[in-house]
Amino acid sequence: MANSEKGFLLVRGALLADPARRRGVPADVLIEDGVIRAVGTGLAAPEGAAVFDAAGLLMHPGLVNAHTHGHSGLSKGMGDRWTLELLLAASPWIGGGRSVEDKKLTTLICAAEMVAKGCTAVYDLYYEFSLPSRDGLDAAAAAYAEAGMRAVIAPMVADRTLYEAIPGLMDALPEALQGQVARLRTMPAEQTLGAIGEVLRHWRWSGQDIRAAVAPTIPLHCADEFLCGCARLAREHGVGLHSHVGESKVQAVVGRQRYGKTLVAHLDALGLLGPDFTAAHGVWMDDDDLRRMADRGASIAHNPGSNMRLGNGMFPLRRALDAGCNVGIGTDGASSADNQNMYEAMRYASMLSKVQTPDPRFWASSDEVYRAATVGSARALGFKDLGLIAPGYKADIVFLDLGSINWVPHHWSTNQIVHSEDGGGVRHVMTGGRFIFRNGRHVGIDLARLAREAEAARERLEALNAEWHDLYAKLEPVVASFCPAIAAQPYHARRYLCDAPG
Repeated sequence: MANSEKGFLLVRGALLADPARRRGVPADVLIEDGVIRAVGTGLAAPEGAAVFDAAGLLMHPGLVNAHTHGHSGLSKGMGDRWTLELLLAASPWIGGGRSVEDKKLTTLICAAEMVAKGCTAVYDLYYEFSLPSRDGLDAAAAAYAEAGMRAVIAPMVADRTLYEAIPGLMDALPEALQGQVARLRTMPAEQTLGAIGEVLRHWRWSGQDIRAAVAPTIPLHCADEFLCGCARLAREHGVGLHSHVGESKVQAVVGRQRYGKTLVAHLDALGLLGPDFTAAHGVWMDDDDLRRMADRGASIAHNPGSNMRLGNGMFPLRRALDAGCNVGIGTDGASSADNQNMYEAMRYASMLSKVQTPDPRFWASSDEVYRAATVGSARALGFKDLGLIAPGYKADIVFLDLGSINWVPHHWSTNQIVHSEDGGGVRHVMTGGRFIFRNGRHVGIDLARLAREAEAARERLEALNAEWHDLYAKLEPVVASFCPAIAAQPYHARRYLCDAPG
């Protein structure tokens, strides 16, 4: 499904959302072999061209999700009042015991929601315990192909556990729990790097714009040699590198203690930062970090819903944009943000920039947020031909119903895409000129069947992972007290509403 539609297609009569104009203007779009050839009014249909009447619809480019986790689809709604560290402690329970079929199913759940809510491309950091596998990542890729999406799929890896990455956490556990946690140890670094190399060498999806990348999960969870090994593999295979950097205050404080510098400065010293590097979250980046990211041409994936849901703080979007950073917007995974709605992520990004100061000159505009969720995210994924409805760009287009209550009345197109649209107005979605969602229904996904399979998997995995649930219940009070105590330590950047100034 991710391949482009062959031949000519003329989209006629829609309004085109354009940040240069307050209200969408009438436009025709001529598409050839899945690529936009012309945008204008009164375009003639070439001989034999199909014509799509889009009257009453507003077009915008497919939204691009700069950061999520396809493995989390089956974990939706499993926790509340989780910090990032509690979520990581719960991982064996909420994500354990998956078959290859489950690995496709969990990704397809995420993909189905993204498509229905106007998203056509995604950066997916996919986790498998205890090693990334060709079969597992192939299953994830097959899910995106079935949904009709473009994707970058990065095996998410580490060579340290949470309990080894945070100083003192293992010692804080009762001795009996230490023995149980030891069963979660990662595989040797050489074995993990070898497994990634095996995946990259045999990747077969690039022709469908489903690409591979590498994701050392969190710098503190990786020895320097392991981080450099991941970067070496990414460069050898010409793929991207993606890591969670400064997501929680715990990471920021421990990183400064361990490295004597910020996490971004440490990664830069190792040579990881560059145009192919994306840092997820970046909540605790300071101004020097932001300038460093901009100078290296690296990207930041801003995940406002997850940052609030896990209590990680407020990303300084205005400061990042002013520093010249490329910023994309992401939903993060279904276990840390609960939905995959890029419209909601845009709205959160806009709102969150506005509660950090009473001075509107320092707020992000809706057009800046809209750009981040389209061309900004596309750049983070490494796509130069996504994110715009313009000649030479791939025909990934979302059609919103102007009769939806979200558009009554219709004043300001891009502003209402960010602040009013919630996915309920999505009528059609196409990638490469081919409809993957039409008249409010998936073309390539049987949603009723997906729901049945997901419910059966939920019941089976709940029983299978009961032991890990019991372990989490014992770990939770220790992690819930130990990690916030670290976060209570002073740090030179302030990202919480409760932080006192000065």
